[in-house]
Amino acid sequence: MALFITLDGMDGAGKTTQLDVIRQWFAERNLPVLFSREPGGTPLGENLRQLLLNPELKGQISLHTETLLMFAARQQHLEDVVRPALAAGVNVVCDRFTDATYAYQGGGRGVATEKIAMLEQWVQQGLQPDLTLVLDVPLNTALARLDAGRDKDRFEREEADFFARVREVYRQRAAAEPQRCVVIDSSQSKETVKAQIESILAERVAMRAA
Repeated sequence: MALFITLDGMDGAGKTTQLDVIRQWFAERNLPVLFSREPGGTPLGENLRQLLLNPELKGQISLHTETLLMFAARQQHLEDVVRPALAAGVNVVCDRFTDATYAYQGGGRGVATEKIAMLEQWVQQGLQPDLTLVLDVPLNTALARLDAGRDKDRFEREEADFFARVREVYRQRAAAEPQRCVVIDSSQSKETVKAQIESILAERVAMRAA
């Protein structure tokens, strides 16, 4: 009965804020839930995350190596964290998943969709999120948020056209899978976005319990 929920969107879309909303929603209802992230979620995944996000390695990781490292971290994450939790009846909420690979490595970097799909099938063996919340904001809003935030990681230092391609792939994937993906305009007020997320969560949990 457990749900596998992912939260995704380009950098600057507000995932950190909305993850707190989701945590509070599950806590208020005393529902079993595990929060994790990609890349990361395991000791190996966190080490790979440090490499992948390290701005000092900009230009030193090839496109295909980057993609393979993402899926290496994902394989370990699914094996050690996600699948065991779901099997035990624990809901899983993951900050980013394979949609991010299609958006960043595919749309942003230009890795062929077919290569990502091949790795997806090998690693996930058909496992897909039950619900993906895609946070979307205008490009200028996202870039302004990044400029106003902490020190930027290797991805956050990319140019505007990179993020434009990333955003477009997210929107395309959401349009292609409307049953799984729900796009939320996170440039709205925090209260509005919070209400939308809570409504979607309530609906999906009720559907699963029915």
